[in-house]
Amino acid sequence: MENGKLKSSAFAIQCWGTFCISFLACQTGYVFAWPSYTTDFFRSNETVLSTPMSTWEISLLGSLPNIGGLIATPFCGYVFNVLGRKYATILFGLPYVIAWAIISLTTNVTLILIAMTVAGIGIGGQNVSLIYISEISHDSIRGGMTACSASGFFLGLLISYVLGGYLTYYQVVYAHLTLSVAGMLLLMFLKESPVHLLRIGKEEEAAKSIAFYNQVDVHSKEVEVEIRKIKLQLDPRLEKILAEQQDPEVTSGLLNEKLGNDLEINKESPWKILASSRSSKRALITVLLVMTLTLLMGCIVLQVYAEPLFKEAVPSMPPNMCSIILAIDFLLASFGCVLVVDKFGRKNLFIITSLICGLCTLLLGSQLQFHWAPHWFTAFLIYAYSFIFSLGCGMVPFVLMAEVFLPEVRDLCSSIGLSVMWLGNFITVLVFNPLVERLGLGPVFYIFSAICFLTAVYGQFRLPETKELSVDAIQVLFLKRNKSK
Repeated sequence: MENGKLKSSAFAIQCWGTFCISFLACQTGYVFAWPSYTTDFFRSNETVLSTPMSTWEISLLGSLPNIGGLIATPFCGYVFNVLGRKYATILFGLPYVIAWAIISLTTNVTLILIAMTVAGIGIGGQNVSLIYISEISHDSIRGGMTACSASGFFLGLLISYVLGGYLTYYQVVYAHLTLSVAGMLLLMFLKESPVHLLRIGKEEEAAKSIAFYNQVDVHSKEVEVEIRKIKLQLDPRLEKILAEQQDPEVTSGLLNEKLGNDLEINKESPWKILASSRSSKRALITVLLVMTLTLLMGCIVLQVYAEPLFKEAVPSMPPNMCSIILAIDFLLASFGCVLVVDKFGRKNLFIITSLICGLCTLLLGSQLQFHWAPHWFTAFLIYAYSFIFSLGCGMVPFVLMAEVFLPEVRDLCSSIGLSVMWLGNFITVLVFNPLVERLGLGPVFYIFSAICFLTAVYGQFRLPETKELSVDAIQVLFLKRNKSK
């Protein structure tokens, strides 16, 4: 949705749509939180499993969902193009239902690990649903709405930690299964993305979708203008014109003068379009670098191994209570990101939060190594780092991924970015325990700190500001030589 005044009723509808999509993202939170409070149980002789899990199997329990996501992600773009944003998002909710159903019916360790991999397939699809949110959101709130998907993830963490602390093993599994089904049903009330509908030639349905999400009459001037703007973004001639003009304001003239109402569909494959699009290649490199750097800042470790980390770092506090507070911390930070990302901009938020995260992990590493402060200070640093990360640098890569690409390559580039994310998550979680055994917990956080500071430097010199810009205006930023402006 493009610039212009947003009606309060349209804001409410777009928030409702974002909530429905983000609620399904809660399933990702359940999957990542579940190993945290089940590892000790699975290791013990009193486990419900047929045999206690080994250290290697425990590592796989937390890391295999990332492999499932990595396997699924390359196919997500194709599925989203064929089925559309709405039904593809619903389809990717199905692996969660299958996974929790398997877990509820088996005590076999191998089948439990297979179920976690299956859940990862759903995770891969749900993250691509960020595109769905970005295509139904107005430019003035797009950043906040896409950040809401992370709020859904953190809400899932919180729900799962709370359930894990107060319910039995099977009650938790059945609750997750029920919520998975509910998440799929909520999406049935939404309309398809107008961008996708125009791409497949369904202009009448696209007009109805625009009217629904903007709360205007389907025959109104607003709908007509919005359709023309989407057609402009889909036109393969756009980048050439932008490259010549290098002016974000040129698109207002293009609507009436250069491209008019005609839509020239690009018949080439997304790979060929990406290869020939200078702005898309530069945008992809930027997203991949930002994604990789933030992955290596260590937050995924806190999410997957929250209880064991708190048990070692803060032995005086109940680990499950620490995990619940951590999930609340993440959730509040993600709500904060929704409020500030469109106010302060992506770049400034990214740089400042990366610097603060670097300071927090530096202090945390020294505290874990030398114990120079009381235990409560260790907990404070963990919570402070988690809050700041989720407020800014952890969310910005996903906001960028949803908004910087042309529609023709958006699915493909998002799939590539998410593949890098799953691979990075898998490697980080898998090597964390061996690194801790070899170096110690403190020095590992020194490594995270160095990466945080490096990330801030990259953001300062190479990250463009995309706040409140339309897709075509963002392309101009990547076509300019100096992309940091």
